[in-house]
Amino acid sequence: RAVKEVSRPDGYFGNQMIKILLPDKVRNAADMLKKVGYQQQVDSFVLSMNRAAEKAAPKAASFFGDAIRQMTLEDARGILKGGDMAATRFFEGKTRARLYEAFKPTVASSMDQVGTARAYKNMLGSYQALPLASLAGTPVLDLDDYVTNKALDGLFLMVAEEEKKIRTNPVARTTDLLRKVFGGKQ
Repeated sequence: RAVKEVSRPDGYFGNQMIKILLPDKVRNAADMLKKVGYQQQVDSFVLSMNRAAEKAAPKAASFFGDAIRQMTLEDARGILKGGDMAATRFFEGKTRARLYEAFKPTVASSMDQVGTARAYKNMLGSYQALPLASLAGTPVLDLDDYVTNKALDGLFLMVAEEEKKIRTNPVARTTDLLRKVFGGKQ
């Protein structure tokens, strides 16, 4: 459910908990640009980063499925007895590195398609044209790495939210297995 949620349009952009915001390295430049009439370019850049994450997110489902199929009895016990975020920690530990490798090319390609790199260059070009920008310097950033890591952070936050619902709300236990494992009837 978490993967489905973040994969839809506005899955990241429309969710204030996981929306990918401007990197700290470019926030000062963006703030200056907003003040001098470039709000639209800054907004376009933020939207395009989130759209790239939304396009990459569907890849996570197969990785989570693989992690479940490879789960040991010890892993299952750890999830049951490990506290409110044990399943989330399990999935992150088993999949994050592989998800990063799978997400990054998709994020890079998606950012090219939705114009993130162009929006970033336009934003920085506008910033560099400002009289005081040369004093502050131009920020340097690996945009693909930034968006990929933020996309994964958001995905695992949503997995944690879903886990919390399953553990605390019997209605969220939508399969026989979840009802059996976590107890309670619907």
